[in-house]
Formats: sequence, structure tokens, C-alpha cells
Amino acid sequence: MTQTLTPDLCVIGAGSAGLAVAAGAQQMGADTVLIEKHKMGGDCLNTGCVPSKALLAAGKAAQLDRLAAKYGVSYAPPRVDFAAVNRHVHDVIAGIAPHDSVERFEGLGVRVVQAAGAFDDPRTLSADGVRVRPRRFVLATGSTAAVPPIPGIERTPYLTNETVFDLTERPEHLIVLGGGPIGTELGQAFAHLGAKVSIVEMARLLPRDDADMVDVLRTQLRADGVELYEGARVTGMAAQGNGVAVDIARDGQAERLTGSHLLIAAGRKSTLDGLGLEAAGIACGTDGRLQLDQRLRTSNKRVFAAGDVAGGPQFTHVAGYHAGIVIKNALFRIPAKADHASVPQVTYTSPEIASVGLSETAARARHGDKVRPLTWPFADNDRARAERATDGLIRVVVDAKGRVLGAAIAGAHAGELIYPWILAVQRREKVGGIAQMIAPYPTFGEVSKRAAGSFYTPSLFSRRTRRIVRLLAKLG
Repeated sequence: MTQTLTPDLCVIGAGSAGLAVAAGAQQMGADTVLIEKHKMGGDCLNTGCVPSKALLAAGKAAQLDRLAAKYGVSYAPPRVDFAAVNRHVHDVIAGIAPHDSVERFEGLGVRVVQAAGAFDDPRTLSADGVRVRPRRFVLATGSTAAVPPIPGIERTPYLTNETVFDLTERPEHLIVLGGGPIGTELGQAFAHLGAKVSIVEMARLLPRDDADMVDVLRTQLRADGVELYEGARVTGMAAQGNGVAVDIARDGQAERLTGSHLLIAAGRKSTLDGLGLEAAGIACGTDGRLQLDQRLRTSNKRVFAAGDVAGGPQFTHVAGYHAGIVIKNALFRIPAKADHASVPQVTYTSPEIASVGLSETAARARHGDKVRPLTWPFADNDRARAERATDGLIRVVVDAKGRVLGAAIAGAHAGELIYPWILAVQRREKVGGIAQMIAPYPTFGEVSKRAAGSFYTPSLFSRRTRRIVRLLAKLG
């Protein structure tokens, strides 16, 4: 028999966005149904943020012998048990999983339906014998790895972020297609764990990041033994023996790379297949993405979207932000709008790259010559000197009055150091507050104070200042 449910909210997808909406809505008094066809926790927990950071941590541990040599300390070369590394990754997932589990959400009062759901009409969704007719829907089905239509790919074995964490044996030679955050993070992690790694990128490494920040990472990747093929177009691929062969064209020259494994990290696409969007009156653009307004509503105003499926910045912290926007709109009828201008992003390589707001290039395109970049190198930071972590820099972009337009950091702890600049961009603050703060010495965080203070250097040490000082001296 078909059971009909009439909750306040029906959330489709139990990833970061869906879980945040469901937990928040239910605890605020909204009767909520949660539909999930696969694993609770979605991409972030099972195949994304959590396992990748666990793998990066293992890779960093495998570099202790090399890193310690900087300080005059010696260790025996490490022996990597890759099966044990795999167990470590999945143990981390298992440790976090209870927070995202069916049991926890049912304990909160959420009705969890573990099945695929599809719209029957603009107000009804069916999933495994359950019909749901809520006041509002939330699409939070996430994204999947985009697989480019490369000749031969259908006959070539390959990995994506959804399968790479199942490896229990270390790849001998991993070829990574894509030099974005996923490709660089996983490429470096496997290199640190002893695999030969080649990264192939059509543009340049991390094409959306400040080029000077990327230079810092590029230098380290090469020191790690990673082969970089930038500006390379993949023209074909095939299985070759127990491995793979990838044909590329670069600078007018053809080249063939052979490896044991192939990882596709060439972007993401929204997960929309099988949802019956047409029946629901939900429109997509020519690019296949949902058409949303600033309130994250689809063309069916009863249906909101949140997280990766919304087609904006694809980060877990954005999913959480979207959840707040949706709850304000769907439950409280507050016309809150999503604003991604102050969304930070971090690539968790060694060194890390973090940014928020406008890059220098984007700021100049918008504000012209009124833009001032404020740069400070890690080499001039005493804590970085003490820890032999001087490869890096911070660049803060401000307007003529010192208002912070954006910031980028490459170096140790960049993901933590970006915090004050997120607040500055979000609140449209000037650099004065950070320049005048008392920063504990010695800390990496002093790079922010130094960069901010450099805004005032030209006027502080100007001829005018020297004249004033001399005049006051004559007055006794």
C-alpha cells in the first residue's frame, strides 16, 4: 500500500546541505521528511572532504623523515602500508558517520526514507511506496564527478573521487586528469605516500587562483616529484596491459603517458537524473543547471535547492550557508538571498592556498587603478623562519580608501590564516582594524597584520611626516 505523508518540508538528499536543512528544520518545529537513495552524509563524508583530508594527513606523516631533516633530526625512511592507510581513511569516515546517521536523524524526529525519489507532479514526490506532499521541497542531491567525452574513455578503466578511496594497494603510477583542487590534493597525497604521479591540466594548475599563489604550490609539487603537464589537451586514452595510456597534445607536440591508474578529476556536475524535474515544473538552463533565483528557489516556487546541486561554489561550507538561506525562506518566509561574495575557498595541499573575495585581477577589472595589492612574504615572518616554512605569501586587495576587496594566502596554515579576511570582506571593513591589532609574537598570523600595515607605509614614512616630526622637535 502507498503511504502518503504531508510534512512541512521534504528534503531530497542527505549530504551536507540536506542534513543541515533537515536537522535545523525539525528542531525548529517543522515536520520533516528526508529522502536518501545512497549513503547518509553524501559526498563530503564518504567520497570527498573527509576521506581526502584523511589521506592528505597520512601523506604528510609519510614525509616526516624529509621534513625533520630541516631541523637536524633524522628518521629512518618510512614504510607505507597502503592497506593500513586505507583503513585509516575509512576509520575516520566511520568516526564521523554517526553524526550523519539515520538513527540520529530519526532520533531528532525526522522521517528518513532510504530510497530514490522522483516527482510525480509539482507538489508530489514518490519514493519506495511513500508519497510525499509537503508545503515545501528542498533539492539537495549534490554533485558527481564529471567525466569528459575523451576518445577511448569508455574502454579505459578509471577512478573518480567516488572510487579512489577504495584502493587498498598503492598505485605505481597515478595519472590525474585535472589540476583543480581535487586533482592537486589527491595527486600530492599519493605522491607523498610513494606513488609516481602525473597531473595533466588543460589550462594551468588551479586556474581560478592567484597565479603567484599557485607558483608557490607548483614549486612544492615539483619538489615532491609530481610531473606537471599544464596547457595539455587530452586527445585519447586506452587500456594498456594492466594499466592505462593517455595521449596528450602540448605546445603542438603529441605525447603518450603510461601509468598503472587513471584518476578523473575534471570538474563536477549537478546530480539531477531521475528526479522527474519536468513533471515538477522545474526548469534547467542550456548548461543543464537548475535555474534559481537569489532566494535559491527553482521555477517551481515550492522547491528550493541547496549545496552543490544549486550550481554555485561547491564547498561543504556553502552547503551549510545555503541551508540557512533555505530555512529562512521555507519556514519563516523571510526573503533571504544568497550572496557568495565572501565565500572562502581552500585547497588543502602542502602548502595550502586560501582565498576570499576578489583577486587582484578581478578587482582591477571592477575598480580600475584604484586597487592596491598589499603583499607580505612568509620569509619575513619569524615564526615561519623558526619552522622552516618560509615558502609562501599573503596578498590583500584593497581600494583607495583601504576597504578590503579580497585576500589570498599561500603557505603553511593558509586555511586558518584566511579567517580575519573573510570577516573583513563580508563586513566591507577597512584594513585599519587588522593593522592596529596587537598580534602575539611569534605567530604565522602576523603576516596579516604586516600586510594590512603596509597600506599605511607610504604616508607614515613620507616627507610630510618627516617635516612634521622635525617641526615638533623644534618646539621642544
